[in-house]
Amino acid sequence: MAASLSEGVPETEDGKRPQFGNRFLSDPARVFHHNAWDNVKWSEEQAAEAERKVQENSSQLVCPEKQADYEVNAHKYWDDFYKVHENGFFKDRHWLFTEFPELAPRHDHLVNLHLENQKNEASKHRSSEDGPGLAAEQHKRPCTSHGCETRVPPVEEPVTQKLTHLEICADDFPGSSATYRILEVGCGVGNTVFPILQTNNNPDLFVYCCDFSATAIELVKTNSEYDPSRCFAFVHDLCDEAQSYPMPKDSLDVIVLIFVLSAIVPDKMQKAISKLSRLLKPGGVMLLRDYGRYDMAQLRFKKGQCLSGNFYVRGDGTRVYFFTQDELDTLFTAAGLEKVQNVVDRRLQVNRGKQLTMYRVWIQCKYSKPLVPSASQHVPAPHTT
Repeated sequence: MAASLSEGVPETEDGKRPQFGNRFLSDPARVFHHNAWDNVKWSEEQAAEAERKVQENSSQLVCPEKQADYEVNAHKYWDDFYKVHENGFFKDRHWLFTEFPELAPRHDHLVNLHLENQKNEASKHRSSEDGPGLAAEQHKRPCTSHGCETRVPPVEEPVTQKLTHLEICADDFPGSSATYRILEVGCGVGNTVFPILQTNNNPDLFVYCCDFSATAIELVKTNSEYDPSRCFAFVHDLCDEAQSYPMPKDSLDVIVLIFVLSAIVPDKMQKAISKLSRLLKPGGVMLLRDYGRYDMAQLRFKKGQCLSGNFYVRGDGTRVYFFTQDELDTLFTAAGLEKVQNVVDRRLQVNRGKQLTMYRVWIQCKYSKPLVPSASQHVPAPHTT
């Protein structure tokens, strides 16, 4: 599951895309001088008009029978989407390495060193609190995937096995020999995965990617850039609580969600994020970029396309939710993660040929898993809309 993302910001002289938030429109007369402007301030009138449009297009909901169809047959609608568009709808997301340096080459090695130092400090802290007896007991335990980056596991065979719902062995899973592991959820046809594999040639990197659509995964696997020794693509339903992931808990360094969480029913978001959180290593991060409240796409919906508050169905049967920062913060913190970044990318894109302006609202988040779980962590009430 994925969504089209127009970049709107040209490259700099060194060939790199600047991080968002670096181009400001100070003179309205210059609006068509560039393709996009960052951190655009909305007037009170514009915000009020956006709220009015949402109230209007939300006044008539999709009937319960059709809502049930969109949920039960969600995989079919996404399969149909990819059968129609195949590899031609999305652009490769090379901007990822600017916004999320955790995915870039060399960063993974530095992170592992940094986390190893932090874990050593955390271990000393626990030893001083628990006493020498418990510390010695913990030292004797056999090494597992939790924090054991220095162990050299056996050479991994090519990944050809199919997923099962069996318990995943901590020392025998796709990518078990890697020391830096990335999972993209809702990978679509690989517009995030392939730029990572092309750019990050770290031999210790392994990338997982999954999607709800079997058609999308087949397109990933048949891509000439797909390398089973570095990547494992699989079909997965983010909302299926009984379906397991092909890696054990505490095994991933990075989880990427790019315009995917918005595609599922709001009531199922919390359990999906909590399940993903358990896969992260202590110190690992979850990266998200998704639709924000009052984005142009939300304002363009017509009456009869609203499923529930800020949740809509497109003409092709795929669905989309529009978030606030607080809603995303609640989802991540309830899953035991800590905020690193939660920002709104409020951008003005322009079509200079047609002299059109388009106001986009995206939210970008980074949340990390604590090195030492807090004893006071509790789960707030489920996410509601």
